Amino acid sequence: MVSKDQSIGGVIFAVCLIVGILYTVGLFYYGLILNHPNGWGIEFWLVALPVFLAFVAIMGIGAWIGWTMATTPPPKPIEEITSEMEEKKEEPKTEPTPPETTEGTEEAAEEKKPERKRKS
Repeated sequence: MVSKDQSIGGVIFAVCLIVGILYTVGLFYYGLILNHPNGWGIEFWLVALPVFLAFVAIMGIGAWIGWTMATTPPPKPIEEITSEMEEKKEEPKTEPTPPETTEGTEEAAEEKKPERKRKS
């Protein structure tokens, strides 16, 4: 059975194939097939429109990159980051010392037992 993604991919493939064939026929054979008197009328627009769209898309991407660079705050200098890392390494780690227990006594055994909650 074909999944949803595969069927969408098939539709995209078919549309692109048909548009590519029609574009090629229109660009190179339009005047020959129909004996069109205008000559390069439609062929000009078949070239000019994709070039214009590509130009606008590239300028849009460039504007987006410029806007992102202009509005993003600069990162910290590397020297500042490395000095912070070194300070963290130099700080002494203080670990809590375990309480001293006297083994063998009843008090030590009672201290180790967890307290039980009373049911109400």
